[in-house]
Amino acid sequence: MQWYQFLTDQQVAQVHETSLQILETVGIDFRYPPALEILKKGGAKVEGERVFFPSQLVEAQIKKAPAEFTLYGRSSDVDVVLGGDHMAYIPGYGAPFVTDLDNGRRAGSLQDFENFVKLTQASPHQDICSGMVIEPNDVPHGIRHAHMIYAAMKYSEKPFMGSAMGAQGAKDSIQMASILFGTQDQLAEKPRMISILGSLTPLVYDERMLGAIIEYARAGQPQLISSLVIAGATGPTTMAGTLALQNAEILAGIVLTQLVREGTPVVFSGSSSNTEMRSGALSIGSPEMAVNAAATAQMARFYHLPVRGGGAISDAKVPDAQAAYESMMSLLMAQVCGINFVLHSAGILESYSCMSYEKFIIDDEICGMVKRIKNAYAVSADTLALDVIKAVGPGGHFLDQDHTFDHFRTEFYQPVLSNRDNFDTWIENGSQQILQTANKRLKQVLAEYCEPDLPADADKELKRFIDTLE
Repeated sequence: MQWYQFLTDQQVAQVHETSLQILETVGIDFRYPPALEILKKGGAKVEGERVFFPSQLVEAQIKKAPAEFTLYGRSSDVDVVLGGDHMAYIPGYGAPFVTDLDNGRRAGSLQDFENFVKLTQASPHQDICSGMVIEPNDVPHGIRHAHMIYAAMKYSEKPFMGSAMGAQGAKDSIQMASILFGTQDQLAEKPRMISILGSLTPLVYDERMLGAIIEYARAGQPQLISSLVIAGATGPTTMAGTLALQNAEILAGIVLTQLVREGTPVVFSGSSSNTEMRSGALSIGSPEMAVNAAATAQMARFYHLPVRGGGAISDAKVPDAQAAYESMMSLLMAQVCGINFVLHSAGILESYSCMSYEKFIIDDEICGMVKRIKNAYAVSADTLALDVIKAVGPGGHFLDQDHTFDHFRTEFYQPVLSNRDNFDTWIENGSQQILQTANKRLKQVLAEYCEPDLPADADKELKRFIDTLE
């Protein structure tokens, strides 16, 4: 299909050239000696922690990353292709709080994390398990990552996200994946996880992110190289300047991955937005966030790389009308501009601070609708339906036609939550509003959840590994 083009080709080239100038003349601080050594050996100019990137180095290295790659699940039915015109949905990431109608807003727990993995596994629309859908605050910080990875592997067959907690977190993630899926060489050949690692805007990469980037790249594991510039705070107020800064930071991270291991799969990951100038806070439910996703998609296509952006993102505090219109705006923009990796596609509230159970269910319905829009429809002699139109003729109806029965199940999206009854029927059925319907639905999904088989020997070894961390 045709993608929405927010920038002209000339403007894309201008952004690219500005980013190259930033990298070559301003530079980026890399606060991790091993990264400095790799970059210097690769041809970058290093002065203390400041790294300057010659344009030729940047353009040569980014060409080495693949335009498309596959994340493999525990069965081929849940494999995910990233790149091209493929789109994958991944629920919220990084929220310290969780909320639902029954218990209200509270700190997230490991049980909440496991519940969201189960909801992801049960969803026909979510494709990858989020690495930190909520913070399990009841687990010690140093071992949280291991418990989350274990939960993702135990309760879902889908690909998952590895830890971003520095070099050690990356090593632990790789080791745990190896226990279930084979050697590190086998993991490099058929990757099962992806991590999100990014800059500290403006123009810094810290030790934690760099350590993880290097370890994952050494193991050939895919990464989202990410930048989140806050226009007016950590970046220029102008969205064009914000895009150029975001672009430079992402390119620098990708260069590092390719110098560590040529061909390391990467996703060009831009999630920049604007400052709410009345408070100084990040706004993610703004149209600026949506148009940055569109511009980011164009920059990624310019580099022939898979792209991350969009999501069911909102600044709303509860799953209300604000949450709905902001979420649909960003999800639909992600679809029409060609985003491949849609993180935060279900459940997120409060500018990434809270996961809502009910919003997860509502957003999942929206994801189904957007996927239906992406699939468009077939145009053929059969679907143009000239014969049945002739047969019915003026004043007739199509309800009893074989053509209708042959096509309606595949032609129409069948919602789970949306109420399409007439008003009187809705009243007779209890006049439930969407949050009540979603609450009922999530309880049903969790009650009916079927845990996939995890080999007993792998389960035992994974638990033993976690015990060594404790």
